[in-house]
Amino acid sequence: MRFTAFTAMAFAALLSSTEAHDTWLIPDKFEVAPGASVTLDLTSGMAFPKLESGPKPERVQEAKCRLAGQMIEFTQRIAAPHSLQLKGELPQAGVATLWVKLPSRTIELKPDEVEHYLEEISAPDSLRKQWTDMKEPRRWRESYTKHQKTFVRVGEAKADRSWSEPVGTLLEIVPEADPTAVRTGDDLPVRILKGGSPLAGFALNAVSAGEEKGETKKTDAEGRVRFHLNKEGPWLLRGTDLRKATGGDADWESDFVTLTLNVRNK
Repeated sequence: MRFTAFTAMAFAALLSSTEAHDTWLIPDKFEVAPGASVTLDLTSGMAFPKLESGPKPERVQEAKCRLAGQMIEFTQRIAAPHSLQLKGELPQAGVATLWVKLPSRTIELKPDEVEHYLEEISAPDSLRKQWTDMKEPRRWRESYTKHQKTFVRVGEAKADRSWSEPVGTLLEIVPEADPTAVRTGDDLPVRILKGGSPLAGFALNAVSAGEEKGETKKTDAEGRVRFHLNKEGPWLLRGTDLRKATGGDADWESDFVTLTLNVRNK
């Protein structure tokens, strides 16, 4: 999620520091040998890929890895100064798909803060109209869930195409080309799934390390979008699905999704 300074301060005041801004999962190494250990940093921040703050270990519902058909649970969880570190071993060759499940949380924004928020997440006009048409006093109480995923190449991984299979989170970015084989100047096609089905018209942003805004595109009728990755190093894909709540105490519901990958030199 992208925040201006104003919106960031608003969210920081309402959330603990572990909740604010983009939240992503990133490995210490994007390529390792079979049998090697990997450390994942789960962090929230405003300047990707700088680590700023991580959730408490007990907040993680699951931290999993799928590698060549094998499921691995990352049970070693360490509260580091600027992230939550998840450690595990990748025993065999393939492309490791790694993700974390966190519980939903609730925040409340003041009416004069909402427009900044809607602008930052590229909210559709239909949702903006729902907000402006609400009767006074308008209230913005939002229940949100964050979904994070990344990939690590383990040895000779050409035979493993499990990276193309969804992991089953409610909102998910699924690559349609090997995310560990991307080189400078390549295109990366991805598909957005919501509840396992393609999500059309979804605004997805791609930003490289050190950039602020990146590029935002909307998915087509089949939930697909393609980005041209023209810079070496880590990249973050991010988007927010925001809608009116269907029940409970919240007025609005949202799912935030991120995916990190590394672009190698040509």
